[in-house]
Amino acid sequence: MTGKSAPPAKKPAPAAAKKKAAPAPKEEAAPKEGAALKEGEAPKEEAAPKQEAAPAPVPATEEPPAPEHPPEQPPAPTDEPAPISTEAGAEETPMPEEGSPPPPAEPPAPVPEPKLEKPKEEPPSCPLSLAVEEVSENSFTLTWKTPEQMGRASLDGYVVEICKDGSSDWKAVNQEPFLSTRYTIPNLSSGDKIHVRVMAVSASGTSVPATLEQPVLIREILQLPKIRMPRHLRETYIRRVGDAVNIMIPFQGKPQPEVSWTKGGQPLDTNRINIRNTARDTIFYIRQAQRGDSGKYELTVQINGAEDKATLDIQVVEPPGPPQNLKLVDVWGFNVALEWTPPVDNGNSEIKGYRVQKSDKKSGKWFTVLERCTRTSCTISDLIIGNTYSFRVFSENICGLSNSAAVASGVAYIEKTKTTYQPEKIPQRDMMEPPKFTQPLTDRTTTRGYSTHLFCSVRGFPQPKIIWLKNQMEIREDPKYIALIDQGVCSLEIRKPGPFDGGVYTCKAVNPLGEASVDCRLDVKVPK
Repeated sequence: MTGKSAPPAKKPAPAAAKKKAAPAPKEEAAPKEGAALKEGEAPKEEAAPKQEAAPAPVPATEEPPAPEHPPEQPPAPTDEPAPISTEAGAEETPMPEEGSPPPPAEPPAPVPEPKLEKPKEEPPSCPLSLAVEEVSENSFTLTWKTPEQMGRASLDGYVVEICKDGSSDWKAVNQEPFLSTRYTIPNLSSGDKIHVRVMAVSASGTSVPATLEQPVLIREILQLPKIRMPRHLRETYIRRVGDAVNIMIPFQGKPQPEVSWTKGGQPLDTNRINIRNTARDTIFYIRQAQRGDSGKYELTVQINGAEDKATLDIQVVEPPGPPQNLKLVDVWGFNVALEWTPPVDNGNSEIKGYRVQKSDKKSGKWFTVLERCTRTSCTISDLIIGNTYSFRVFSENICGLSNSAAVASGVAYIEKTKTTYQPEKIPQRDMMEPPKFTQPLTDRTTTRGYSTHLFCSVRGFPQPKIIWLKNQMEIREDPKYIALIDQGVCSLEIRKPGPFDGGVYTCKAVNPLGEASVDCRLDVKVPK
């Protein structure tokens, strides 16, 4: 029995050898696994050679004791897959025989392409210039400006949130965003201090809130009543009959003042005049103005005994009536004198002047001879002899000319006066005068072959006769000399003189009343 049981006792020896050799592959497998991952090889191929290096089985009697502590192993990287274990129940990879080539490497797994993330859209920037416009006893009004940057998405609107002082509970006032940059927060309690902030909202998000630095105190701000009368209403407001009167007069005051209108201390006739009052202005309206609507209207704005008054002066005008009692006062020569009296109705406006027109019987057309004549009389001149004239006069005010004119009852006939022409007697003047030289001859020197001129001037009536002499010898028709006289100026031209042309030349003037003479010397030089 003991001999037969001995062989089974030797079977654990290879198992102990395997357990002893088991840590060795782990020390070398760690670095090779990293290399296998870089080359795309599976870690199973590296584990096969390590099993061939295990020692041959030893008899159980000679089995060395197992070490108490196995050798330290380097930690395997956490990202790399652990080697496939050859535990019981797992299929073992067939080991290649010694001397045979390693199996072909598996192709690397395809690397998935990284997905491009869409850039996040930036929300709009915060609203600008947040401020309080008005505060009342139970509300206040905010204003602000649009953000500088809206983002890619369009702006949906704004959200207004409030929070009482001392609390951190912010509540939205508006249920949905709105696009207006002005908002009134109602239903507040007087005396509360309210913090407020405004945010811009778009599809990409909500902006950083714009916040007031100080809380808003809800209380009524008292303001004395004050009428802001427009500049053009500080003077008389003039309208024509039939025109509409529509006047708006602003005022201020808190709380809302009481507005009242009177005319001459009496309430207005609401059948003709409509008054509409708002918190900031009052409107005075008349559909069709009549002259009876003219006058001074008093506007009163009152708050708890404090009041302010203003006067509105309205003048409704129309064209004036024609002048009265136009008549011809006198007609003399080419002139006519007219007189008249002012019109009975001046159209509720001052008469600025009169326009006078004339019409002659031949043409029948009216022509204006005077405009804006400020007097009630005039004189018309430069009328044509032999014509018959009629005259009319219009009155004029701020609306223009009167609808009709005053026509003179009589006509003016410009008669032809009989006159005898008597020419004026002019005394005869004795114009006779003996000759007299006003400019004498002057001595001259010339060169042979060059023509020369002698000049002098003479007067006398009748016109004297001119005679030229050379050396006391009269110069007659000689082509060498040309004598002329023009307007009393005498001239003698000597053409191409020679040495024998020199001498004394004399000009003599003779008429029935006497004679006169002047002379000069002419020298002719011969060039060397």
